[in-house]
Amino acid sequence: MKRIAVLASGSGSNLQAIMDAIERRDITNAEVAVVISDRKNAYALERARQKSIPVKHQSSKNYQSREDYDRDLVTYLTEQQIDLVVLAGFMRLMTPHFVAAYPNRILNIHPSLLPAFPGAHGVRDALAYGVKVAGCTVHFVDEGMDTGPIILQEAVPVYDSDTEESLQERIHELEHRLYPRAIELWVQDKIKIQGRRCFIDD
Repeated sequence: MKRIAVLASGSGSNLQAIMDAIERRDITNAEVAVVISDRKNAYALERARQKSIPVKHQSSKNYQSREDYDRDLVTYLTEQQIDLVVLAGFMRLMTPHFVAAYPNRILNIHPSLLPAFPGAHGVRDALAYGVKVAGCTVHFVDEGMDTGPIILQEAVPVYDSDTEESLQERIHELEHRLYPRAIELWVQDKIKIQGRRCFIDD
């Protein structure tokens, strides 16, 4: 049984999709072992409590640096025997120390078709640029900002009437389907990395 730690800063809708996928057995041989947030009132923590999943609030205010924060986080995850770290709206850039502790074992989902529009405002930036197609990307985390090898991507059309909110809503629907699939592929060891490319043995 693979032990997953989900790191979230917000409402936790992707966390909910992951937990639901585990219950449906769309993700097999894995469990969400802990949910961690840097924000005390993140609703993701409440979603986990409702499923009797352990939670941890780790505030950055208690640390002098990002490195100190991540060292404590790695220590805790090691104690919890975590196999896979899943970032689900965790609004912190992971340090090299953290990435080195979990090579090819950190996943992130981003609301754009990377490498286009990385960073915190992918949907807003895509809409402002005037793209006709948007989407989301599941990728491994490396030391850069949304630069790790791409596992899965899926696109949605951008309509003339779209607002940031309406486009974000359609992208969220994709995320809730794509992220559990990527996690299941990882759990089943079906992702092979060659250079920057991920090949799926599916």
